[in-house]
Amino acid sequence: MRTRPLKVALLGCGVVGSEVARIMTTTADDFAARIGAPVELAGIAVRRAGRPRPGVPEHLLTTDAEALVNRGDIDVVVEVVGGIEPSKHLILSAFEQGASVVSANKALLAKDGAELHTAAAEAGVDLYYEAAVAGAIPLIRPLRESLAGDRVNRVLGIVNGTTNFILDKMDSTGAGYSEALEEATALGYAEADPTADVEGFDAAAKAAILAGIAFHTKVTAADVYREGLTEVTAADIASAKAMGCVVKLLAICERAADGASVTARVHPAMIPLSHPLASVREAYNAVFVEAEAAGRLMFYGPGAGGAPTASAVLGDLVAVCRNKLNGATGPGHSVYTRLPAKPMDEVVTRYHVSLDVDDRAGVLAQVASVFAEHGVSIDTVRQQGRDGDASLVVVTHRATDAALSATVDKLRALDSVRDVASIMRVEGE
Repeated sequence: MRTRPLKVALLGCGVVGSEVARIMTTTADDFAARIGAPVELAGIAVRRAGRPRPGVPEHLLTTDAEALVNRGDIDVVVEVVGGIEPSKHLILSAFEQGASVVSANKALLAKDGAELHTAAAEAGVDLYYEAAVAGAIPLIRPLRESLAGDRVNRVLGIVNGTTNFILDKMDSTGAGYSEALEEATALGYAEADPTADVEGFDAAAKAAILAGIAFHTKVTAADVYREGLTEVTAADIASAKAMGCVVKLLAICERAADGASVTARVHPAMIPLSHPLASVREAYNAVFVEAEAAGRLMFYGPGAGGAPTASAVLGDLVAVCRNKLNGATGPGHSVYTRLPAKPMDEVVTRYHVSLDVDDRAGVLAQVASVFAEHGVSIDTVRQQGRDGDASLVVVTHRATDAALSATVDKLRALDSVRDVASIMRVEGE
C-alpha cells in the first residue's frame, strides 16, 4: 500500500459536508483499505469558522477556500458548497492545480457542466458528481458507464423529495398544497424558502444533467421546460383519483423517435396507479431508464439528506482516489451526438383539462368542436352539474403541446366556458 496519503480538501461543511467529514475521519482505515492508500482530510473551507460542528475536527477549518484549493498538495477537492460562484471558480482552480473534483452541485453542473468537463479533460483530472442527482441512488454512474454500450431513449422519474412528499400528503390525507408544504417544512424536507423545489428549478437542473449523460449531448437547465406544483389543487388530486391515477412532479427526458432531437421537461403529471412511480411515497426518489437492449430499469431510494448524499459523495471520492493511484481518469462527458433540444410546443402527450362551464344543452358539443378544430382527439369526458354551472373534465388522446395550447386559448374565449380550471399532462401509459 502506498504510504503517502492522498490529500482531500472539503469545500463546505453544512448538512452534507459535515457528514462527509465525520465519515472520512471515523472510517479512515476502511477508506485506506478500499482505495489502496491512506486518505487524509487536509482542510475544510467554511464561511464561518466559529459555528459548532460536532464530530468535525476544528483544526482543519478555514475560511480561505481559495488558499486551501491552491495549496499545491491537494489531490482531490470535494465541493458541497452549492450555487454558481464561488464554486465554479474554485473547481476550475482545483483543475489548474491538478486536483480531481467530486461535486454535489446540480445547479452549476446544469448550467456550466460542458465547460467544467472540458477543463477537467484538459487538465487530465476527474470530475465526478453522483450526488448531484437523486442523493444516494446510483444513477449517474450506471448511465455513464454501465449503459455506455446501449442506446437510452427515455429517462422518467421523481427527482425531488420535497415535492414528492407534498403531493403524497395531498393524495393520502386530502390536505391542500399550503398544509402539505407546512408539514414538509416542519419535518425538514422543505427549506425556509422552498422556491427551488416547489417551482421545479431543482428538478429541472437534475433533468438537464440526466438528459446530457443519457443522450450524449449538451443540455443545460435553460433547455428544460419547467412547471412547479404550486398550482396543483385538491380538486386535481381528486380528479386523478377518479381516473385511477396519482399526481407526481416528473422529470422527463426523451430522445425523439427519429433520433434527431431530445426533450427535457419538468411538470406535474397524472400517472396510473399501475405504474411503479405511483407507489413512490414520502420524500423518496425513483427514476426509470428505458434503453433499447437493457429495457426498463428502475432506480429507487432516498433522494436527499445528509447521510444519503454523503454516501454518493464518498462513493465518488473512492473512485477518484483509485484513479489517482492508477494514473488514470474515469469516463468523461460524451457529447458526440450534438442533438438539439426540441421546444415544448412539439412535445406529444395526453392531457387532462378541467373546465367550469354553463350547465345547459349544447355546451359539450361546442367544447368538443373546439378540440376537433385543433386536431386534439378526446378520449373521455366527465360532466357534473351544480346550480346552473357544470364541471367538465376532458381527457385527450396524444397531441402536441402547441395544439393543446391553441385549444385552451379558444376555449377561454367561449361564452359558455367560465374558466379553464386546470390543465395537467397524463404520463406513464
